[in-house]
Amino acid sequence: MEKLNDFLKNTCNNEGSILGLSIRSSITGKSLYDYFASTRLQPASNLKILIAAAALRKLGSDYTFQTELYTDGEIVNETCHGNIFLIGKGDPTLQEKDYLQFITSLKEKGIKQISGDFILDDTWYDDERWSDDLIWADQQYAYGAEVSALTLAPDADYDTNAIKLKIAPGMLNTAPSVNILPHSEGITITNTAVTTEEADEEDLIIKRDFAENHFFISGKIGIKEGKQDIYMAIKGAENYIAKMICQILKNTGIVLEGQIKRGKTKTNVECIYQQQSLPLSKIMIPFMKLSNNGIGEMLTKELGRIAYGDGSWESGIAAVKETLASYQINLETMQLKDGSGISAANFVPAGELTRLLFEIQQEKWFPAFLTSLPIAGEADKMVGGTLRNRMKGRAVQAKTGTIEGVSTLSGYVTNVNGERLIFSILFNHLLDADKGKDLEDELVTILAEIGDWG
Repeated sequence: MEKLNDFLKNTCNNEGSILGLSIRSSITGKSLYDYFASTRLQPASNLKILIAAAALRKLGSDYTFQTELYTDGEIVNETCHGNIFLIGKGDPTLQEKDYLQFITSLKEKGIKQISGDFILDDTWYDDERWSDDLIWADQQYAYGAEVSALTLAPDADYDTNAIKLKIAPGMLNTAPSVNILPHSEGITITNTAVTTEEADEEDLIIKRDFAENHFFISGKIGIKEGKQDIYMAIKGAENYIAKMICQILKNTGIVLEGQIKRGKTKTNVECIYQQQSLPLSKIMIPFMKLSNNGIGEMLTKELGRIAYGDGSWESGIAAVKETLASYQINLETMQLKDGSGISAANFVPAGELTRLLFEIQQEKWFPAFLTSLPIAGEADKMVGGTLRNRMKGRAVQAKTGTIEGVSTLSGYVTNVNGERLIFSILFNHLLDADKGKDLEDELVTILAEIGDWG
């Protein structure tokens, strides 16, 4: 205990930052140590703990998201005499292969021609693509991508409405090669980057034009360091999806006489195909392990849609609070602005996070929640997540968080006596977020070495 007191007094205080610290017994729920634990602080992605708990409680670990195909016309002589409607209902796991399956299902129905339009219906959620407090400069990056009910991800990390730029070094002093996933239709690139013998990862710079899907690649990439995978948000997700569907239709030999466009499904229609997502328990893995912002925002809107019939942030946040109200946490002391933690206007006390982490241990879905937390030192990113390079050898399962000036870590650690402790560490007003990570690791190490809390 003396080492902890000394660390807080002499190390943390000297950083000039603000720290909220709460330690709680996982068995009794008793508070073992508080250090400004009731102070409202920015949680960054530790906010995802609240969203995950609300989603698992309200929706259930087996909950799935639907994507559906409808038509308002008859299928006669291999022609669909009417429109095709593709309805997105918030599945954050949709990839190019899923859209190929949607089109293939039309062919399996005997459709070789569509006389009407192919309509993309994303009205399950509202039209607000970004939360109110998202910094405009973040809209170009995958963590700030558009939020919609019909999505497209480049791979199983499920960065919705983003592309993956696979950038590989070329010959010395030449431009690197760039491969675009899922597809390059509608994407343009200005590549002035140079291949060098060595370069830091940060030396390669990628930005996007804010008005269109034009990407600028500059700086340098090292032959020694090898290729980089960079995830960037796309502008106008529905247009990007439309271009992909257009290409798939051509490749599968289906002639579309009309257009591919956004719209709302008519009432007198027939369902011709339906697909379910992975269960929520599986979606929790990339959400929490990789701190996937898009999934967090979509879960928030889904909660609003299910609870109030309104897929908006306002209704979603209200649903989160309503769902968590049964736990012994003080929601009145919190301010929630989004579903990812990216807003600097989110405020949560460390003590309320540990109280929630204690309360949910009795839930039948708790194993799914615990499994979703990053595990310290585990190299596999779908196991170790954002803790895969930290605290190796420590029995830690916890959610990380980082935004400008903020570094947070909340979860569970097993101490020298084999007892699981619940902790929440919220650093605010840091000049260097990496310093916050170092301090968190030191703090958790100290906590693990304390066997007697008096």
